Parts: sequence; structure tokens; C-alpha cells
Amino acid sequence: MYKVVSIEQMREIEAAADAAGTSYDQMMENAGRALAERVKQILADAPKPDNTSVTVLVGPGKNGGDGLVAGRILAQDTSAQVRFYLLKPRDEDDPHFAAIRAASLFTAVAGDDQRYRVLTNMIASATVVIDALFGIGVSLPLRDDAAKLLRNVQKALLEASTSDEAPLVTPAEPSPNRGNRPYILAVDCPSGLDCDSGELDKNGLHADETVTFIAAKRGHFIFPGAQAVGRLTISGIGISPNTAGLRDEPRQIADAATARELLPARPTDANKGTFGKALIVGGSINYTGAAALCAMSAYRSGAGLVTVGAPAPVIAALAARILEATWLLLPHDMGVIASSAANVLKDELQSYDALLIGPGMGREKTTGELLQTLLTRHNNQSLPRRSIGFAAPKPDDSADSQAESIRLPPLVIDADGLNLLSEMDEWWTLLPEGTIITPHPGEMARLAKLETGQVQADRWGIAAQKAAEWKVVLVLKGAHTLIADPDGRVVVLPFKESALATAGTGDVLAGIIAGLLAQGLKPFDAALVGGYVHQLAGVQAAWAVGSSRSVVAGHVVDSIAHAFRTLEA
Repeated sequence: MYKVVSIEQMREIEAAADAAGTSYDQMMENAGRALAERVKQILADAPKPDNTSVTVLVGPGKNGGDGLVAGRILAQDTSAQVRFYLLKPRDEDDPHFAAIRAASLFTAVAGDDQRYRVLTNMIASATVVIDALFGIGVSLPLRDDAAKLLRNVQKALLEASTSDEAPLVTPAEPSPNRGNRPYILAVDCPSGLDCDSGELDKNGLHADETVTFIAAKRGHFIFPGAQAVGRLTISGIGISPNTAGLRDEPRQIADAATARELLPARPTDANKGTFGKALIVGGSINYTGAAALCAMSAYRSGAGLVTVGAPAPVIAALAARILEATWLLLPHDMGVIASSAANVLKDELQSYDALLIGPGMGREKTTGELLQTLLTRHNNQSLPRRSIGFAAPKPDDSADSQAESIRLPPLVIDADGLNLLSEMDEWWTLLPEGTIITPHPGEMARLAKLETGQVQADRWGIAAQKAAEWKVVLVLKGAHTLIADPDGRVVVLPFKESALATAGTGDVLAGIIAGLLAQGLKPFDAALVGGYVHQLAGVQAAWAVGSSRSVVAGHVVDSIAHAFRTLEA
């Protein structure tokens, strides 16, 4: 997996690479070649690949140098017309600029371009625009000539994207946008993005794709700037992953190859016991669907058998719809799981390889008592005389049964299970080792006693800190979901898909993770693979449905198989 670093770390890594024998000039040459190779692929897919042009926006620093190298190679290796637009004049002794001049390639300088007419024409006629203005070295807010240039780039792009076709008022089929806007390829970071904080200047350029080098940058995954990154491509440019500062960096970006390597084996002589048994404890009279989504997702992840432990009204509503699941009837109080369900679960849990608690089970007092009982008795403790966050359990169990230990299999806590945890004092001291928790930002805020805005403002730092403090595998959901381990590792998922911003998709994620745990994956690996598959399924569901706004959780369940097929291809 590629690493995720800060700007300062990136500079230290480049210095270490230079000291180890890969010079800065060689790094720039390699970066420019990587850019050129990506542009060649884009040009080959253009509607008229033999009639293409590339405009390179060139800044005053190393980022501009990368763009000059890329443009020179493209001019040599392709039939595309390559032009360069400079924010400021480059030094005449700059070897990369000298090579451009020697090849008689067209260059324009912003200071000589009245009313930005040349820029407008260069943008309007381009197949690809390479944004090599600022990269990681930008200081915000952008001012003066830089801000003015980007405002005019935006204006030119808007004009280029305007279709000349008259819109149909009542089309039988929606007509696609046939604008002629060029493909925007950013170098390292889109211009106007702070690659540490994710802050985006109001004049910042939104890219279709960003090609970054050696490692991803933190700001690529932090909003609002992450919205401007587009597709992210990482090129190692020949730098060894064992380079000082890179080798031991605990922040990483998940990729398909890593998820594929971690997939549980599927031996051909298997039976359902080979692939494990998962128990889902959840559901209530008001939230019947959550347990169903979890169960189907656990099955689609490859689990051999899935049981749903739920109140009778939930089972009655779902049993005819989910033919593959088995059912465990739990005592209930007005349709929510009652605390006395602990005795039923005590005798059943030893048969299961994974346990998921929480989806749809509500936040009633008696359900909270059940969760506390399971966790406390797993720790081989007697229930405290003063309940932690809840009133003392009802005296419907004997003292002996209250003190009896309950073995919990590998555990996932999600949804209402997390909300109930947040009402207990020092809840993390009750959790079994290796527990996976899967909060969205609001649930995370309740667990950590923070505001949701604080969580979102420092997702990376809070995820790492709390995973270590709570000794849990923490899946902090959202665009660019984070998976944090107590050992300090934090892995970011490379997806930002609005199709997953709908009710029930969190239940799908929890079910996939529980199914992978049942198949024997370690907690961190189950969370990583489960998160990757879930988000990939979300992307593919949007493709299948045709619009991300129309995706519902059931579509994501249906796309799980497609996601696994993609990984295993």
C-alpha cells in the first residue's frame, strides 16, 4: 500500500532519496515522464485521438518543472499539439524551459496576455489541461496574479463546457452533457488545495484526476479539498519504499491488491462450517430492516451460516424474505430486545465465529442492560451494584447466572450498539480485545464526548488517538473512511461515493465485516477488506442503477458479488 504523508514529510523523503542517489533532477524527470504516460492514455481514449492538444499551465516552482518535462515528452512522443502557459517567466538557464524553447514549442506568459485571451483560446482548444501551477507548495489564500489566473482558467473552462445544443424541454430520455470541456490533470495537488489541511481556495481548480508522486498527501483525503482531487493516481517515480521517512509511516491508502491478498481462501472441499458462522444481534419493532441487510451482506461476503438473533416481531417480518438465514428468538419488551436475552445468548454464542451487535436494536433501557451484561460477563466480572450508565438490571436472573461468564466471539459493534456504549462510563474497558467499532461521525462524537464538527475537522488524528486509547479497531465512516488499529496504523479507503450516503448502507458494511470475521480474518484485516468491498460495491451500485442519488442499501447488497468479482479478477 502507498503511504499518506504530510508536506514536510514529503520534503524529508525527497531529501533522503536525493542523498541515497536519486537526484532532484532525476525525480523531476521521472515525475514528468509519469505524467506524460498518463496523458498518453487519456489522449488515446479521446473521441479524435489524431487531433488532440495539450495545454500545460506552468507555475514558478518544481511543480511547473514537472509540467515542462511532461510537455516536452508529449511533444516528442505524440502527435498532440503541446502549448505552455506560464504564470511567470522561467529563468533562461532552466534546462527544462530551455528544452522547450529549443523544440520551438509555443509558450505564453500571463503578464503578456491582455485580458487573458490567449489563455482562453488555449483552454478552449485543449483536449487535456495539465495543472502544474502550484502543487504541494501553495500558501493560501491565493493572491494577486495567481488568483487572477485561476479565476480566468475557471471562466475559460466554463465557456468550454457550455453546449451549443438546444436543450429538450420534455425529452423521452435525458440528454447527456455534450460540452467540450477539457480533461483537467493536476500535478501532485490541484492548484489552490492545501495538501496538509484539505483547505481549498475559493479560486482553486477542480481536477478530473490528480497524479501525485511517491506517496499520497493528507489533503487528498480531507474535505473540502478532497472534492477537487478527482481520481487519484500515485506514481512511485523510482523511489524505494524503504527510503527513510517512507518505510515506517503508519498512514496508508488501501488498494485493490492489498484487499485481494487478504481475502479468505475458498477451498473446493469446503462445507458451510469451513466459512464460519456469524450471529447478528439486532432489530426492533421500529427498525426491522437493519438486521436483514446485515444478514444478507454477511452471506454475500462468504460466511457459511448467518443467524439473526432478534425479537419475535422482527423475525416474523423477515423470515419469509430471507430464506437463507437461521433465527434465534430473543426475549423482548414491547418489540425491543430485553436484558433477559443474555441468558439465551450465553448458551448460543460458543457456537459462533463472529458476533455483530447493534444494527436496528434501538436505545431502550432494557436493551442497554443486555449489552452491558454481555460485555461485563465476558470480562468474568459480576455486574456492578451501581450500573454504569444504566439502572441496575431487573432481578429476573439468579445471582449465580449473573456472575456466570459469557464467551464472546470476535465482535463488531455498530449503530445503536455504539449509541448504547456511549451512555456507559469508560465503556472501552469492557470491550474484548480486537473489538471492531464502526461509527459514523455523529456516533464517533458521542463515543468520544466531542462535537461532530471536531471529529470531522481532525478525522485522522482522532481516529488514531482513539483506536489506541480504546484498544479497538476503529472504522470511522464517511467519504474516505478511515480504519485505525491500536498499533498506530491508519488506512484510508480511496472512495468518496455519495451513493453510500443513504440509510442502511452502514448495516451492509457491518454485515460484510462480520462475515469476514467469521471466515477467520483478523479484526484489522476484516475491517480493511470489508470497508474496501463495501465502498467498491457502492460505486458499482451507482453504475448499475445509473445515478448515485437513486441507490438504496439493497442495491449495495446486490453489488457485493460484483465487488468481490472485481477484486478476484
